Amino acid sequence: MKLRLILVMMIISISMVYNYLGYDPLINVFRNNNRELPIYCVDTPEKKIAISFDAAWGADYTEGLLKTLKNYDVKTTFFLVGFWVDKYPDMVKRIDEEGHEIGNHSSKHPHMSQLSKEQIIEELTRTSEKIEAITSKKVTLFRPPFGDYNNRLIETSRGLGIQAIQWDVDSLDYKDYGTDAIVRRVLSKVKNGSIVLFHNNATYTADALPIILDSLQKEGYKIVPVSELIYKDNYYIDHTGMQKLLR
Repeated sequence: MKLRLILVMMIISISMVYNYLGYDPLINVFRNNNRELPIYCVDTPEKKIAISFDAAWGADYTEGLLKTLKNYDVKTTFFLVGFWVDKYPDMVKRIDEEGHEIGNHSSKHPHMSQLSKEQIIEELTRTSEKIEAITSKKVTLFRPPFGDYNNRLIETSRGLGIQAIQWDVDSLDYKDYGTDAIVRRVLSKVKNGSIVLFHNNATYTADALPIILDSLQKEGYKIVPVSELIYKDNYYIDHTGMQKLLR
C-alpha cells in the first residue's frame, strides 16, 4: 500500500513538472490517449479572447446585443441552431452583415453523443447549408448543444471540415442570476486565450455585456471571433482542451 502511494505521488509530481514546462504530449502515457477533445481555450501570450453567443430559442435581446457590440467595435461568434435560422433569417443576415462570425449549433439541438455518424452528419450539414445560403460564407465552426460530445462527434465534425468549439468561461447567463452575477463570473475567470459562452436570449446578458466589454477593453484585452483566436495548423489539444502550438 505504501509503495503504491509512493508511485502515485511520483506520477503526479512528474506530471506537474512536465505540464509546467509545456510538454503535455510526453505525459499522455498516464492519460487516455484515445479521447478526442474540442477546443475549450487557446494557449497564447497575447491578451486576446473570443466571445460567443449560442442561439436556439428566441431573439428578443439580440438587437440590443448587436448594438452594444457595435458601440464597442467588437466582433464575436454566434452559434446558431437550424430551427433558429429558419425562424430568424433576417437576424442571421444582420449578424453576418455586422461582421460577426456564424457557427453551427446543430439542426435540432439534440444530445449529439447519442446520435449515429449518419445522424450527426445530417445535423451539421443541414444547418451549415442554411447558414451558407444566407451568408455565402462557409461554416467552419461547431458548438455541441449542452456541451455534449464524444469521439464520434469530434471525428465526424472534423471530417466535414468543421472544428468543434467549447468554452472555458461559462457566464451561466441562462440561470438568470442577474446582471452583477454574470459580470463577476466572467471577469473573474477570463484569461489569455479564453472562449466565453453567452446566450443571445438570456434575460440579463444584454445588460451585463457593456459592463464586461468596457472592463475587458480597459484591461487591454482584444476581443475577436473564435476563428481569429484558434490556431489553424501545427497545433495539438492537451488533456484539458487547451489548444497549443507544437514546439
